[in-house]
Parts: sequence; C-alpha cells; structure tokens
Amino acid sequence: MTDDIASPRPGIDAVEGFSRHVHVAGVGMTRFCRPHADWSYAREAAQAARQALRDAGLAYDDLDQAFVGYVYADSTAGQRVLYDIGMSGLPIVNVNNNCATGSSALYLARQAVASGAADCVLALGFEQMRPGSLAAVFPDMASPLERFDLVANQAVGHDELPLALRYFGGAGLEHMRRFGTALSTFAAIRAKASRHAAHNPHAIFRQPLSVQDVLDSAVLWPDVMTRLMACPPTCGAAAAVVCSERFARTRGLDGRVRIAAQVLATDRTDTFATHDMRDLVGFGMARRTARAVYEQAGVDPADVDVVELHDCFAQNELLSYEALGLCEEGEGERFVLNGDNTYGGKVVTNPSGGLLSKGHPLGATGLAQCCELVWQLRGQAGERQVEDARLAVQHNLGLGGACVVTLYERGCW
Repeated sequence: MTDDIASPRPGIDAVEGFSRHVHVAGVGMTRFCRPHADWSYAREAAQAARQALRDAGLAYDDLDQAFVGYVYADSTAGQRVLYDIGMSGLPIVNVNNNCATGSSALYLARQAVASGAADCVLALGFEQMRPGSLAAVFPDMASPLERFDLVANQAVGHDELPLALRYFGGAGLEHMRRFGTALSTFAAIRAKASRHAAHNPHAIFRQPLSVQDVLDSAVLWPDVMTRLMACPPTCGAAAAVVCSERFARTRGLDGRVRIAAQVLATDRTDTFATHDMRDLVGFGMARRTARAVYEQAGVDPADVDVVELHDCFAQNELLSYEALGLCEEGEGERFVLNGDNTYGGKVVTNPSGGLLSKGHPLGATGLAQCCELVWQLRGQAGERQVEDARLAVQHNLGLGGACVVTLYERGCW
C-alpha cells in the first residue's frame, strides 16, 4: 500500500490563453445557532447564497451550475432553497457526504470550473439539526458504519455511547496510550478555540474558557472526554461562488483568492485493517490527502499560515495537527503546549473557533471553513486576522468516509 493519490489529469491548465485556476469570487454565511423551532433551512440557506452572490458582485442568472450539500433533509432540498432566489433552469445537484458534505459540494464546484465544464458555480451547504447526539435516520436499513462499529467494538467497546463520541473518544484514547498525551491537553485545545471564537460574530460559543472549565464540564467518558470537548449540534448555512480566471478577469471580479490544490479521498483498507481507532476516524485518509495537496501545490506544510480543520472533538484537532503535517506524529501534545497552534505560534489553527466553538451544521461546515479562510486571505477577518496570511489549508472530514483538503493562495491579482 502506498500513500499516493492520483494528481489531476493534465491538459486543463490553459483555455483560450487563460489558466484553469479556480478563484473564490464570493462567500457568505449565516450566524450559527443551536437548534430551535424558528430556524428554517430554506430561509437561512437562501440568505447565505444571496450573500455569496452579492459578495462576488453577481446575479443568480450568472451561475452555470450549483451544488448544494446537506445531510438531514429530503431529496431536492437544494432546489427548494434556490428556487426562492431564481428559477433559471440552472443544473442543481444535491450532495451528501456526511460531515464532509460542504467541502464535497465545493470540490464538485471547483472540479466543474477546472475542467472547463462551467465558468461560474455556486457551492452551498446547510443543516437544520435536532438537539442531541447524531443517530441513524433509517434504522430499518443497513448502517453505512457497520464495519466501523465492528472495529470500534473490538478496539474500545462502550457501545452504549453515542457513535461519534465513541469513535473520536477512542481515537483520543489511543493517542493517550501511545504517546502519554494528557486529558488536559485536549482541554487546552478547547480553551484555545473559545479564545478564537470570542472575536467571531458567527460563532455560537463566544465566552472564553479556561482549561479547568473544560475539565470540570460534564463527564461523557471518564478520563477520556468531557462535554466541552465535543462540538454541539448546530443549525447554519454557508456558500461560496467559484469561477474561472477568464470569467473573473472579464467580469472584473475579485481574484485575490484562488484554490491552489484540492483533493477528495475516501478510506483504504488500512482504516479497518490496523485496528487503530485513529485510522478508523480518518487519520490515515487525512494524511494521504494532505500530502497529495502539498505535492500538487508544491508547498511544504511549514509554509502554511492559517488552517481551518475538522475539530468535531478536541481529540480530532490534535490528531489532525499530525495528519496534516503541522507537526510529527506523536508531537501533537508538544505542539499544543508550546502554543504553536495559535497566534504567535507556528500556524494559527481554527481562528474562527472551529467546530468546537463556532458549531458544526454538517452540510455547512466545509463551506463555513472556506468563508473563514477567504476572509483571512483577503484581510477581512477583523480582530481574528492572521497577519499577512498568504497560504491557508482547509480540512473537512466525514466518517463513512470522505476527507477533503483544500489549499488556498492569496495574491493572484
């Protein structure tokens, strides 16, 4: 088994004198919130799409295609949202890839533009969630996580716990056993997230927390997980308009941010074969995907200025530092304790507050990460601005599974 992932096919780099670089021309998102009766996916997702179009300086009729991501809604919910904006006969594709849904919609939008199939595409994601832990919606059907459950049962047991908590808590426990990582280190990650979110008006939890606050919160798994180490169920919507260089230049659009590289990958056999809970939650998949992105773009992870990564649990943030090459395997705890994951350190991770503080509306998460990084690269992030940010990495993970890693670059024109 190798770590190689196929590079994009050659021959699409030049069209009519323009590169096939894909630019993010506009972004928009709603404020995330806890589930409540007055929140409507139709209203909020349309608002995010309108914001992205307005940010780009475009109209709905300027779009060639749209990809709309969500997990918990009926088929053609994407049409339900976009028909309130316009009914132009636009091709609309609905996307569901678990927690990586938003980035999967972005991946398809970028791919359509990069291939020359379209010049201007909308990627939209939303989620209207219910309170409580994630659970199967169709219990009468085979679970897509059957094989994951089997490995988790063998590795850590505790099948009485909610599935996501058991998976990611088990992965954190594996790191603790292998490398001596302390529970307080995961608490420090959550405390860092709260400090970042204090400056993000879109985040749910903006109250700064101490490490002790996190450790003192309700115990979900003794010596492994407290409540504040887990992200909350959230409602929200986010969107991005991507376009070709030709379209951006001829229309006079903002081309400062482009997607320099992007890879979507799914699991390989090692996810189950290693019986390592870290691999079960996508560590190996994320590592392969990130390496392929760095290779495509010709950059080193040490060159990256800012990262939005998939911190559905504090444990997964630490694992992701190592998977994304921000530090070596087993060095995640030192990375945290040295302050290398925040302002003044090596790379600012989750300046938005991440999923832990901003919230995690499954279909919107990947596009909310995109919004944050575009704002960072444009210099529009306000008090949470990363100084002179030029390279940004986005990491969005879905169990079952899929991983999307995207590298954004500033300074195109």
